Amino acid sequence: MSEEALIPVTVWLAGRSYRIRIKPEEEEAVRKAIKLADEKIMEMRTHYAGKDDQDFIAMCLLSYAADNAIENSYNPVLSKELKDMAARIDGILNEEVVE
Repeated sequence: MSEEALIPVTVWLAGRSYRIRIKPEEEEAVRKAIKLADEKIMEMRTHYAGKDDQDFIAMCLLSYAADNAIENSYNPVLSKELKDMAARIDGILNEEVVE
């Protein structure tokens, strides 16, 4: 990806500014993600004891990573498709064994 395709954006997270470079078409999504993360950090502050913002940022990151891991490991649509596919494979294998 060329450097010219990226735009510099300053975002605020946990009271600190961060300068990042992103694609122009991703700006809205990035700003929304930053807002959600900042809200999650504020929620962590009110519910958990912590020494500083780094603790809350780490807890927020862990929360998102765990949610993503759980979400990706159980997808009912994918699970049904895999079961259907396994049933078809079993059916084909059983037909070949019988013949």
